[in-house]
Amino acid sequence: MNDTVNDEKPLKVGLLGCGVVGTEVVRILTEQADHLAARVGAPLEIAGIAVRRPGRARDIAVDPDLITTDAQALVSRGDLDLVIEVIGGLEPARSLILTALEHGASVVTANKALLAEDGPTLFAAAEKYQRDLYFEAAVAGAIPILRPLRESLAGDDVTRVMGIVNGTTNFILDKMDSTGAGFDEALEEAQALGYAEADPTADIEGFDAAAKAALLASLAFHTRVSIADVHREGITEVTATDIASAREMGCVVKSLAICELDEATDSVSARVYPAMIPVTHPLASVRDAYNAVFVESKAAGRLMFYGRGAGGAPTASAVLGDLVSAARNRLKGVPGVGESSYTQRAVRPMGDAMTRYHVSLDVADKAGVLAAVAHAFSEHDVSIQTVRQEGRGSDAQLVVVTHTATDAALSATVESLRDMDIVREVSSVMRVEGE
Repeated sequence: MNDTVNDEKPLKVGLLGCGVVGTEVVRILTEQADHLAARVGAPLEIAGIAVRRPGRARDIAVDPDLITTDAQALVSRGDLDLVIEVIGGLEPARSLILTALEHGASVVTANKALLAEDGPTLFAAAEKYQRDLYFEAAVAGAIPILRPLRESLAGDDVTRVMGIVNGTTNFILDKMDSTGAGFDEALEEAQALGYAEADPTADIEGFDAAAKAALLASLAFHTRVSIADVHREGITEVTATDIASAREMGCVVKSLAICELDEATDSVSARVYPAMIPVTHPLASVRDAYNAVFVESKAAGRLMFYGRGAGGAPTASAVLGDLVSAARNRLKGVPGVGESSYTQRAVRPMGDAMTRYHVSLDVADKAGVLAAVAHAFSEHDVSIQTVRQEGRGSDAQLVVVTHTATDAALSATVESLRDMDIVREVSSVMRVEGE
């Protein structure tokens, strides 16, 4: 260690939360203290840890003198240089972060839900008090995606971001594809392995991915996108039949977060839903509980970021990366790159998004059915790419794959099909992406 680092006054760090991620943060700060000090230019000293249950057993020994149940008092001390928030949720996290910024600390957070819900308030506070607010860990665990969007691609124009940003849903869909398991069976396995919570709603209904999509869109397109702007659909309706149909098309089913820039209208869109993608697409090979984000830009072309998207150690890695950056800025006396929302582009409604549909219909097996179905598509200006018919006694199944059209036109077509006497049931509707 050089003498400059040794002589530098330690930077005091406050930690809000000491669960799975917080414990890993403490471990890394403790075990790699010398290396981190060399990278920062000064030692990082844990000055306090706020927890709800001080007596809880943890995987690492924590100095009991650092533990407090009064998080508000910790962030109000005024002597903290840096605060790490890993408690999650909206409150008290929002109030604690605002108080930390007001009292002079830069903040590192993994709180995607809060940032997607009320990011502007937090960013405004960071700007007002000239402090950093970093959140790399909020989107894809250890995968460095926010900093490349914010800094490495700052001189480029990003046009599309499409990713698998929830490991739980990817694990479930991967198991359904690779083993033939049904949704409930795959979910139970995910819970047994610790990939899914006892209440998996946030994951399987797309809330987690929608919050991440809002953050990705905000950074990629330099405009404010909240979770309320993100169209969201979960994976609970995906069936083994859908998985098999995708396989017949040379596709797999993935839950995707898609953020796009429409240059014609200078507007953006953000959406989350299960979709079929070709097996040749880079995202199709993302297996198990891994995450990946596919970025398209004008100059750099296509880029993909891949890795573990959840878990204590991967998330802590992203937190510590932000902490080092914020600590360096602190020593220099300047904040880093703040929120980039200068464009203020409008957010397009889901109905205007361009996509393709895969539609399975149970119909009466008689003459004229195919023509009637084709007419329903043409009435809404939706072009059919392929159609396959299989007879089953007095019934038949039609599988229609469309060309690209607006989601509103495709949705209206499906509703028309449901009203037709010859259509017994619209058994499956799934979007097709990645081509």
